[in-house]
Amino acid sequence: MGALKVTVRTATAAAALAVTALTPAAYAAAADGRGVSVAPSSPAPGTDVTLRVSGCASRTAVAVSEAFVADARLTGADGTLVGETRVRTSAAPGAHTVRVTCADVQVDGTVRVAAAPAAQGAGPSAAASPIAPVAAGGGGTAQITVADARIEGPGAAQAVTGLVLAGVAATAVVLRSARRNREADRTMTGR
Repeated sequence: MGALKVTVRTATAAAALAVTALTPAAYAAAADGRGVSVAPSSPAPGTDVTLRVSGCASRTAVAVSEAFVADARLTGADGTLVGETRVRTSAAPGAHTVRVTCADVQVDGTVRVAAAPAAQGAGPSAAASPIAPVAAGGGGTAQITVADARIEGPGAAQAVTGLVLAGVAATAVVLRSARRNREADRTMTGR
């Protein structure tokens, strides 16, 4: 039974360590619990980003940055708001201020834009993202061609979520095994 307790502690500690080690570094929280995180932590120009803000008492907010194509509308509850936007294709590499206004509170953060990937070969260049929102209409009025489609794998947020879920599943398996062993011991001793 002592070895089983060590196994449960080890599994729990490993899951906590994995979550801590893989949390994106682009999260800045002030002493008052307010902070802005950007995922991916260093987006290239033209990349979609997810913003997460903590410490807002309201259910909505707006995140503004010169690096963004458009202001990000953030929504949520319990002090955590989430929203998405895109980094301008013309955004210069380096740190850009992100200012979030929610109710009467202002939370500042930073997005670090990575250098644009170098073009390879002499083939056609990738389509540039707009520098302002596009009014595309509705009901299928925007035409999309196969050349416009981009396939992307999971990002850092999905990887962290997967690791957290794997840690929770491993912990559940260990705890269930421990319970079965205790029940088997009780059956054998006649309690």
